[in-house]
Amino acid sequence: MADTDSVGDHHHQDREKHDLNANNSNMSGNKVLLDQTLKRINHQRIRDHAQQLKLDLLDSMSNQLEELLDGFVSTVERIEVGDDLNVQNGSIKNHCPSCASHPTEEVASKKKEKTGELPDKVFVTRSSVLTELFEISHVRTIYHIFVAVLIVFSLNTMLYDVLEKHTLNLNFGMIQWAFGKFPKVMALWMMMQGSTLLIVYPAFYCWASYRTPKNSGILDVIWISLVIIYQLAFLLIPLFYLIEHDLPPASSVVVTAEQTRFLMKTHSFIRENTARVMYKKKDDDDQETSLCPDFSKYLYFLFCPTLVYRDNYPRTQTISWKYVVTNFLQVLACLIYIYYIFERFCVPVFQNFNKDHITAKGFILSMFGCMMPGTLLLFISFFAILHSWMNAFAEMLRFGDRLFYKDWWNSTTFSNYYRTWNVVVHDWLYTYIYKDICKLVGPRNRPGAMACVFLISAVFHEYILTCTFKFFYPVLFVMFAGAGFGFIFLTDKGSSRSWNVFMWVALFIGNGLLMCLYSMEFYARQNCQASTESLLDLMIPRSWFCVYPKTEIL
Repeated sequence: MADTDSVGDHHHQDREKHDLNANNSNMSGNKVLLDQTLKRINHQRIRDHAQQLKLDLLDSMSNQLEELLDGFVSTVERIEVGDDLNVQNGSIKNHCPSCASHPTEEVASKKKEKTGELPDKVFVTRSSVLTELFEISHVRTIYHIFVAVLIVFSLNTMLYDVLEKHTLNLNFGMIQWAFGKFPKVMALWMMMQGSTLLIVYPAFYCWASYRTPKNSGILDVIWISLVIIYQLAFLLIPLFYLIEHDLPPASSVVVTAEQTRFLMKTHSFIRENTARVMYKKKDDDDQETSLCPDFSKYLYFLFCPTLVYRDNYPRTQTISWKYVVTNFLQVLACLIYIYYIFERFCVPVFQNFNKDHITAKGFILSMFGCMMPGTLLLFISFFAILHSWMNAFAEMLRFGDRLFYKDWWNSTTFSNYYRTWNVVVHDWLYTYIYKDICKLVGPRNRPGAMACVFLISAVFHEYILTCTFKFFYPVLFVMFAGAGFGFIFLTDKGSSRSWNVFMWVALFIGNGLLMCLYSMEFYARQNCQASTESLLDLMIPRSWFCVYPKTEIL
């Protein structure tokens, strides 16, 4: 019996050992499986990390390579358009290396654009588009054609005076009248120039010099308030002066255009340097970062042909005075050209404004009759101001970046036309209106920022015309801020050359409307009686509600 129990105990113990061994085996198998799984997971993590590292390295190498290539391309472009140009008919010579924009500035600007930030304006030594195109004989011939037309206009005028009036009259009475009271214009210009020199710079220098972290709050409020008061005074005082002395049209254009230019330049100087002072870090080296630029830099900026302030600009080494004189003579020739256009196509049609112009037939005929001379005025004004006048001052001041316009005539979209027609004003609007509004409202609201740019530009264009003609007739404002703004979205994706035809048709019609409507209103105010003696008369179009004297109606 005892033996039987002993055998049973041994059997039970063997079974327990077998079960224990089995459990140990299972546990070791599970452990091995777990270890293998962990190893696979770790290996996968290592592979994922290595793959991510590979992608990061490739992306970093790609960005660095692209930046190097951009810098190389920018350097090549600068060499092609500026650095090694010989002087031929005013083409740019070698520039001052110490004053030129460094290629890294262009790379930094492009890098900002890639990261979603709006790039900054970069100044590069380059010639104007027409300066380079005039080196081509075929394009030069087009210039010769315009000169020939001017000669024909002159001969036509002289022959008309000799054959019809039996006298040779070359007194250019319209020009003398339009630029009348010029001494008063120069007096006002000297006052505006003096205020920018004797008020803006000294005030900024005092603010920047006495501003410290302790008193920055109160001084900043005082400084910004003074800037606003100065800008409002600069807008109103010349306006009252212009109204009080009743300046004629061309003289009014000179005053308001210079007033706008001074406002834009002083705003640029204040905007750039105020930000420099306010955001200056404590550890910045004062020798490298000057709080207030030298007065010579401010003085140079007031006369150089740009509206965006920089401490230094690309400069040429020499001055071609022959090129300067040639450009000023071209401005004079354009002025005579404009005189002939008004004398031959505008005055004879509108000076005897009568009921025929109010009818649909008379209006349509007058509008289409103004399309060609109106567009010709566009060409001549563009060439006189944006090419000849700007290049003359750029040459005298050795200003290197002469891209005052681009090839706007090739535009297939109105957005490109607005960007390339007047690069000088566009750069100011982009830098100080569009970019600042985008910073305030966010990059997603760029259409709103663009609408603000159009609104401000349209207001100042209409302000100049209102001061010129002495009446408020917002035709340009409606066309510019209304139809002009809408055409941006209509031709947004236009790439076909047919869109270029559409742009030119729109320009012809628009210029014809502007010349026709403003001429009708100008002569209506001379030939038609005022409906009221109040200030409302300045806003009520007389060409719409013309009250004729009884002697003219009968």
